Amino acid sequence: METSHVPERFREIDSFRGLAIVMMVTYHVAFDLSYFGIAPLPVTTGAWRVLAIATASLFLAIAGVSLAISGAHARARLGRADFIRKYLLRGGFIFLLGMGITLVTWVLLPGDAIVFGILHLIGVSVMLAPLFLGFRRANLVLGALVILAGFFMTSLAGPAWLLWLGLRPPGFTSLDYTPLLPWFGVVLLGMYAGQSLYPGGRRGFSLPWKQGSRKGLLAFLGRHSLLIYLVHQPLILLAIAIAWSPAVIQAA
Repeated sequence: METSHVPERFREIDSFRGLAIVMMVTYHVAFDLSYFGIAPLPVTTGAWRVLAIATASLFLAIAGVSLAISGAHARARLGRADFIRKYLLRGGFIFLLGMGITLVTWVLLPGDAIVFGILHLIGVSVMLAPLFLGFRRANLVLGALVILAGFFMTSLAGPAWLLWLGLRPPGFTSLDYTPLLPWFGVVLLGMYAGQSLYPGGRRGFSLPWKQGSRKGLLAFLGRHSLLIYLVHQPLILLAIAIAWSPAVIQAA
């Protein structure tokens, strides 16, 4: 019997992605309340800063795990050219979504526009994936080196055209800045984890639920993470505008 090479959705991965969605929405509600002066929340320091870093790290690590799983199936059924094209097209689509967010924030909030945020980073990571999906332990080492290089880059300044890499001009600010250094390192660590835990794109361990089970709120959120990412901020801002409109304040 021929073995299917269609990637399976794993409930645990969807659930972790759903958890990242909950963390993201929680942080962005707090950030927006602080940004518009509604609540004096210290969103750039302390526990809030830890939440922001943990959320981005979880999203990117899961992206790496998912790339490892899909890559194992794609390598088994596609020639080299089609394999590369698959990830260039997918990554290019996600990057274009990121550029759409750049355009919107450039018009509405030019001083804090998102020039290279997490969607840009994920898009570029997907396009780079064919260069790294053939590795396993090397991704662990490379991921650690990229993260270390990113920490070094924070002390350096550079021209605006190198923002994608991690060099930023003095005074640069952005609502979301997720450059390749150090964040692509997290994707590589996720690839290593995916290749280790899901060899050949299949779960290499047992869990207390049936194979293929998709139940659970977190898993549902994880299956629709891109859509939620794109719409959650407008919905948060709409809710804030309604809740803190002059009419509501006067009526309170």
